[in-house]
Amino acid sequence: MATPSQHDLRNDFRKLLQSGKCYYTASTFDPMSARIAEDLGFEVGILGGSVASLQVLAAPDFALITLSEFTEQATRIGRVARLPIIADADHGYGNALNVMRTIVELERAGVAALTIEDTLLPAKYGHKSTDLIPVEEAVGKLKAALDARIDPAMSIIARTNAGQLTTEQTIERVKAYQAVGVDGICMVGIRDFAHLEEITQHIDIPVMLVAYGNPELADRDRLAANGVRIVVNGHAAYFAAIKATYDCLREQRGIAEGKLNASELSTRYSTLDENRVWANKYMDVQE
Repeated sequence: MATPSQHDLRNDFRKLLQSGKCYYTASTFDPMSARIAEDLGFEVGILGGSVASLQVLAAPDFALITLSEFTEQATRIGRVARLPIIADADHGYGNALNVMRTIVELERAGVAALTIEDTLLPAKYGHKSTDLIPVEEAVGKLKAALDARIDPAMSIIARTNAGQLTTEQTIERVKAYQAVGVDGICMVGIRDFAHLEEITQHIDIPVMLVAYGNPELADRDRLAANGVRIVVNGHAAYFAAIKATYDCLREQRGIAEGKLNASELSTRYSTLDENRVWANKYMDVQE
């Protein structure tokens, strides 16, 4: 079977956005996982920033992966993918000019869509990226992203954290981002359908949710009715791969079965501890 062109995959993704349905993403962290996802019938995959950091660097999600490293992994996937891939481009790796570079490089890598979020740079070490930049700065970054795009079929999606804002602040941001001309709004931190519906009544473009399997948002038909077209429920496939690798190598060494789950293994074998030491030594960060 021939691999579809990148332009065709981008148009396929746009058809998903324009449909009346809601689709769950597959966590696609390397070329093989992307091929598996398509063969199993997934309509769309996502390369998560946190997953790429673990896959490429064995590093925690502390904004340590560079644009070039992330782009290299996206390119490997884009070279053989038969389904549209969304790239989690985080904050665009810097200011508006850096965002333009991000768009150029990831478009060449072959992704069908990407998200740009409004988190503060640099993020506070040891904390989740929850501090947000001013709306005006975020709007400037999104305008730069749209201007840098060459293939108009590639979707640019603005992301914000509704869990760190009041509902009114979230509405203000999504309305401002929508007015820029982005192709969709991505939100993380939506609590339940009441929270979602209060916000989506102000959104006229497709919505993407990072839901992490929230049971309060499990009704796919109701999600679709509220304009949600894409849902990210986490990256279980990647963590399952970590667990499978550990168990296979453990059995080869004749080591008794351990009690660590996949998440605990990813913490144990990432460079989290080293980074904590370095942060304390060079940045006087106390945790």
